Amino acid sequence: MTKYNSDIISLLTHGGVGVVPTDTVYGVVTTVANRDAVARLYRLKNRDKKPGTIIASSTQQLIDLGVNEKYIEIVKHLWPNPISIVLPVGDDLEYLDQGVGSLAFRVVADRELVKLLEVTGPLLTSSANDPGKPVANTIDEAKIYFGDKVDFYVDGGDLSDRLSSTILKLSDGKIELLRQGAAVFKLD
Repeated sequence: MTKYNSDIISLLTHGGVGVVPTDTVYGVVTTVANRDAVARLYRLKNRDKKPGTIIASSTQQLIDLGVNEKYIEIVKHLWPNPISIVLPVGDDLEYLDQGVGSLAFRVVADRELVKLLEVTGPLLTSSANDPGKPVANTIDEAKIYFGDKVDFYVDGGDLSDRLSSTILKLSDGKIELLRQGAAVFKLD
């Protein structure tokens, strides 16, 4: 791994919060395995009742996290892709979904990010910006937003040519398009 060295892995596995290039845009990330780190990320982003996205290396990681396998079966053909899919979740994931009852999940295709996720487990992410402001396209822009409030930054270059993920929602067995993004998605 070039971008994600052992120091980054250690910081993440010990509850660190940082900014990394995801498969789409720069994101603020932390491990889903650490409830305190999750709460810290949500405070940093001023998010209340607006949960972030869980990124994973595989659908199995999502099942292991506690996502109902029947929902994964319905949508797994759409991954890996820059598509975040909002799925219902149980009370055991309330610390992640902030009591909303659903969460966005994405299985990534970026090889370096997959390798990182295979070591750290799924990560909670939210775009690297302040609410209502443009997403950071560079690490320097991210540092303007977060300064020393995060534990690390991983420079992935200028990502201004990337779009945020497409967001879909699974509801009553049907898929609904919430936001067109990096992956073109058309409903039948």
